[in-house]
Amino acid sequence: MEKLVWIIYDITEDKIRTKIAKACKNKGLYRVQKSAFLGTLNKNQIDELKIMCEDIIDHDTDSVYIFPMCEDDFKKVKLLGQAFDKKLVSAEVLAKFF
Repeated sequence: MEKLVWIIYDITEDKIRTKIAKACKNKGLYRVQKSAFLGTLNKNQIDELKIMCEDIIDHDTDSVYIFPMCEDDFKKVKLLGQAFDKKLVSAEVLAKFF
């Protein structure tokens, strides 16, 4: 069963940040901010992404957050201000999730 998942990160080095972004994209997640991805993954895919991130990041300086959400909680998400980087988020992504 797939779950909605947010991936949010704070990574200091460009090379590592690029690898994390590629890992998220390869799992089919959509970039919604420069350091935030959203999409649906099953439990195995979440576990795989977690392991990939653990292997890539510098544990002393970097942070990656993986937030699975049930659909009911996701519907309660409030978007304020610009909410998404319009250069990164297509109308298709907004229609799919919001």
